[in-house]
Amino acid sequence: MANQSMQLDHVFGALSDATRRAIVMRLCDGEASVGELAKPFEMALPSLMKHIRILESSGLVASEKTGRVRMCSLQTEALATVEVWLAAQREIWEQRLDRLEMHVEKLKKEERSNARKRKSK
Repeated sequence: MANQSMQLDHVFGALSDATRRAIVMRLCDGEASVGELAKPFEMALPSLMKHIRILESSGLVASEKTGRVRMCSLQTEALATVEVWLAAQREIWEQRLDRLEMHVEKLKKEERSNARKRKSK
């Protein structure tokens, strides 16, 4: 459980930056070289490499150097961990909202009942 929590912290931390989210979204379309990933951004290559290293350390991205070209690919296992966590959170909140809805309906019924009692007096 603690290991999963640490992995979630790393993934959410990596995804907290817009540049890294854009890199992940681009890699959803397939692997790309660092040069291809750098094109939409106005930053030096070393700065982009820092973002890629953070994505790698979180487990979201893997890279491999062949000759002079470093290719990056998305690693979906880290996203699966996030998906499981989000599904659990969704279930918790749906249950809470269901209980709130039941409570509101109960209050409405009580209010209607009280209103009828006042009219009959």
